Amino acid sequence: MQPAHPGPAARPSHLLGYLLHILTTLILATAVLCLSIAPVKSEDKQKKRSVPNVVFILADDLGYGDLGCYGQEKIQTPCIDRMAEEGMKFTDCYAGSTVCAPSRCSLMTGLHCGHALVRGNARVPLRPEDVTVAEILKTAGYTTAIFGKWGLGEAGSTGTPNRQGFDHWFGYLNQRHAHNYYPAYLWRNEEKFPLRNEVVQKIGGHDFSPGGVASKKVDYSHDLFAKTALDFLDEHGKERFFLYLPFTIPHANNEAGLVKELRTPQGGMEVPDLGEYAQRDWPGPQKGHAAMISRLDRDVCRIFDKLKQLGIDENTLVIFSSDNGTHHEGGARPEFFNSSGQLRGCKRSLHDGGIRVPMIARWPGHIKAGTTSDLPCAFCDFLPTMADLAGLKEPEHTDGISIVPTLLGKAGQRHHEFLYWEFHEGSGSSQAVRMGRWKAVRKRIGKQLELYDLETDIGEQNNVADKHPDIVAKIEAYLKTARTPSKDWPLRKWKPRKKK
Repeated sequence: MQPAHPGPAARPSHLLGYLLHILTTLILATAVLCLSIAPVKSEDKQKKRSVPNVVFILADDLGYGDLGCYGQEKIQTPCIDRMAEEGMKFTDCYAGSTVCAPSRCSLMTGLHCGHALVRGNARVPLRPEDVTVAEILKTAGYTTAIFGKWGLGEAGSTGTPNRQGFDHWFGYLNQRHAHNYYPAYLWRNEEKFPLRNEVVQKIGGHDFSPGGVASKKVDYSHDLFAKTALDFLDEHGKERFFLYLPFTIPHANNEAGLVKELRTPQGGMEVPDLGEYAQRDWPGPQKGHAAMISRLDRDVCRIFDKLKQLGIDENTLVIFSSDNGTHHEGGARPEFFNSSGQLRGCKRSLHDGGIRVPMIARWPGHIKAGTTSDLPCAFCDFLPTMADLAGLKEPEHTDGISIVPTLLGKAGQRHHEFLYWEFHEGSGSSQAVRMGRWKAVRKRIGKQLELYDLETDIGEQNNVADKHPDIVAKIEAYLKTARTPSKDWPLRKWKPRKKK
């Protein structure tokens, strides 16, 4: 039997029901779509807010105790001290090395100096296969810039900043060139940028090239870097950016004190004026040292002022640190300012005075103001931290860990099993390890480890290796796997120098 064909009276009712069904389906679909889209939009907006611009300011040879917020009493650093009040101060941050180039290599590549390509102050350029922070951040849409001192590749090599992920570059390629604050030229990208200074490079049998000593001083390099940084922010402040500022202050011009004809009262601590320290009853080099640090502080203030002026202060993470401990070059005397604080040693030492450095991080609304962290961290952590903040996959080849949980006050912070350093200047190699509260130093390969308990002996004065053979054995085991061989920096046993 065939079904009855609906009559004329039944058709409108059927059509109305069909239309109501379609309308109800559309309403429900729209509601579901709105519910599914809204969280995505909110999540995207939140993600955009949580991926910051980054400014990393790196001082050169600034000691752990050279800032007011770390106990300095003679040198005035109000802007950096305020940065600590508005952000997080780290008490146990370690540089990549106790000298310039390997420390910067660790910062840029995320490797400690047992694995990094550059492990000493020599002209070994980064290779195309070496991955830098700048290269990683570029994949996340960052515009990248560096103004200051590089030290990881000479002109024409594979290691220049423009070939290692930086869009904009202005400064010194060579560490020795960077000794002179009044050079004849700087590098702007791949070209020499001439300055108005006149420089003596050879005098009295000494060859000071490529740095030298200025006989006519017009353009102070640090001031040029600071101005270039502010100009960059004006031009690119509305983009997502990574601005790396490896300033050269307060490094000494090591050669300045050797040229009697050009020697100044402040020795190698070259600075245009002594500012508030001019009338202090201090030796000339100490006035210069203090004036350099206060000049650096002034320019940190200018950077923060620019970020606020551009309306990007709250979306910018600013980190301040130093490439290694304080120095005693160019007439500087670390003990005059207690530049190492409570720590033992200074630059070129693997005691903490040579490698533990100030570090401050400020990011309004994300990093809690006025906080202090005693997390043992190191320069190799910078690369994985930046990858984490940018929402990128954790890099495979790194010795570092992300410290984002610590910065943001979140749970889940991982900890290093140990931190490692090696150093190769002088008549032999040396090594050091930080493992929790313990610090081990082998000053000469082949010699016994010295062991210090940093919780009770921050100044590393009491060697307790004989009291803790289990700790020494554990660190010795680490040392067997902590490094890969390097043709440029093999571990060398100490040999006594032959008497002339």
